[in-house]
Amino acid sequence: MFPKNMFFFLILTLTTASAQDDDFTYNGFGFAKLHLDGIAEIATNGLLILTDNTRLQAKGHAFHPSPLCFRNSTTGKALSFSTSFIFAIVPKYQDLFGHGLAFVLAHSVNLSYALPSQYLGLFNTNNSDSSNQIVAIEFDTNMNPEFGDIDNNHVGIDVSSPKSINSSHAAYFTNDNGAGFKNLSLASGKPIQAWIEYSHMDGLLNVTLAPIDATKPGVPCLSSNVNLSSLISDHMYVGFSSSVGSFITSHYILGWSFKLNGRAQALDFSRLPSLPHTPSKSSLESWKIGLPIILAILFLLIIITGIIFLVKSKIKFREVFEDWELEYGPQRFCYKDLFLATMGFKDQQLLGAGGFGRVYKGVLPKTDIQVAVKQVSHESRQGMREFIAEIVSLGRLRHRNLVQLLGYCRRKGELLLVYEFMPNGSLDKFLFNQPKLMLSWGQRFQIIKGVASALYYLHEEWEKVVVHRDIKASNILLDDQMNGRLGDFGLARLYDHGTDPRTTHVVGTLGYLAPELTKTGKATTSTDVFAFGGFLLEVACGRRPIEIRPSEEDIVLANKVLECWKAGTILEARDPNLGIEYVVQEMEMVLKLGLLCSHPNSSSRPPMRLVMQIMEREAPLPEMSEDGWNAEISAMGNEGFSDVGMSNSSLSSMFACSNNGTALLTGR
Repeated sequence: MFPKNMFFFLILTLTTASAQDDDFTYNGFGFAKLHLDGIAEIATNGLLILTDNTRLQAKGHAFHPSPLCFRNSTTGKALSFSTSFIFAIVPKYQDLFGHGLAFVLAHSVNLSYALPSQYLGLFNTNNSDSSNQIVAIEFDTNMNPEFGDIDNNHVGIDVSSPKSINSSHAAYFTNDNGAGFKNLSLASGKPIQAWIEYSHMDGLLNVTLAPIDATKPGVPCLSSNVNLSSLISDHMYVGFSSSVGSFITSHYILGWSFKLNGRAQALDFSRLPSLPHTPSKSSLESWKIGLPIILAILFLLIIITGIIFLVKSKIKFREVFEDWELEYGPQRFCYKDLFLATMGFKDQQLLGAGGFGRVYKGVLPKTDIQVAVKQVSHESRQGMREFIAEIVSLGRLRHRNLVQLLGYCRRKGELLLVYEFMPNGSLDKFLFNQPKLMLSWGQRFQIIKGVASALYYLHEEWEKVVVHRDIKASNILLDDQMNGRLGDFGLARLYDHGTDPRTTHVVGTLGYLAPELTKTGKATTSTDVFAFGGFLLEVACGRRPIEIRPSEEDIVLANKVLECWKAGTILEARDPNLGIEYVVQEMEMVLKLGLLCSHPNSSSRPPMRLVMQIMEREAPLPEMSEDGWNAEISAMGNEGFSDVGMSNSSLSSMFACSNNGTALLTGR
């Protein structure tokens, strides 16, 4: 037998479900299970947001989750209903609104075809989807002449079209007899109460408005006869729609009550969510007064900051400039341009560092030319004018195997020299310490000939004699075609200009210094030839001129080559990484020429003219035997190069002298 208490439970459940179908109240939407669409959302405080203040050309929908039965199943007539809700329309800018919101009865919640702006997210240019029956009460805040709108602040009744069948200006009455008419701004940003009631007895649809702090007026804002029975289906969804166009506006619903065949329950104001904070009128007035003052202060701060920035910038980019430098205008660079070109001389632009300073890669801002900027410290002003004159003079040097010196800049205690950029860096990284790219013998021989040609140009072909003073693999730079370019020519003169002339100042690199430099300190074209001899040996052998070992005797490359020559196996001194990929005659010539240029007696070294003739096969290489070099160099037509005879003992003394020179430098 069916339990009695279970029977009452079922009756109660059915009654509650029925009540939930045609009667609901939301004092805030925190736990509501609404059907949301578009950009509609429920805030954490329970506020229903149809459109927010961040997006344009958008729409938002919120519907009760299940359809309601709006028709009497017996008579087929529409049922009476009553609804009450509180809404707020908050524009971001005064007098620039969105398009309002609408209370909606719809056969379907699928409104994907609908457009925003003046279509309120319900209709489109073809009015609506013909399969979706829509009745809407619009609260319109824009006047659209195409739809016959009466103004930009009205209430209207729409039936499957944005063109209202009836409309009225938004207002309310303070007396029940229709007196006390007061205008009500829909887009005031304040909460507004709305009541919509339909009576199936007389087909009258009433819309009533009032401020949040007023009771319901006895006279509606809009009253119209509407036969809903012919406009709706048996079941309809009930909810809200809103849209914005070109002006951001927020549309909110704070609470909502609805009932079929009866009066909707009153909302509990104490439980309603609050609107997002908006500036009050007094706040806006304060801003009107205070904003000009704040802007004036900010403007003054900007001016002061700008002056400070300009002063600091002027100090930061201050250069040393003297009257005598005016004649060197085209060769003088602006420090600011070099600072910008090298990104402020940042470490990521650093190409290398050595005895003469640090070198940075840069791109000149006005021409996009790639350059290498050498930063040289030079506190002393002694002889600077003469040195700058030399630098500018060297800037006129033009040779395919010289790195072009473009100009200079002076700033405080540093001198900046600007060279053309060599993309493949220095030669030494292709010779030593297991290079990633091994140079072939053909490439090496071409580089040797290029450097010899450049040195011959400096010594004999230009209008003045230029002594390089620091020829070595790290000062040979490679262009994009792997051609050797001699760089840093004449830079060593900087140290002479900053040195007391009574002191001996030897400039150069260990292993490339001619023996006489340790005694006289005087650089000549012959000391360049000595360094060139060391350069020839390191390129051919793939080893540095002197290899310093902590626990063993230092290895002098020239001694090793000399020993191989004495043993009749000079080719064994070549770089083993070359294997058999080399030209025997060229390799033997380079090794012997390297020994000849490394002669300890300066007057016995060949000038670069003769070196070029030997390398171009225009003059023979002096014959060498175990007893020494027997050459009649003077007979080759080279003035100033005397006959040389060298025995084994003299060769030994040559390298003893070289070692003595090293010891003198080390002891300084």
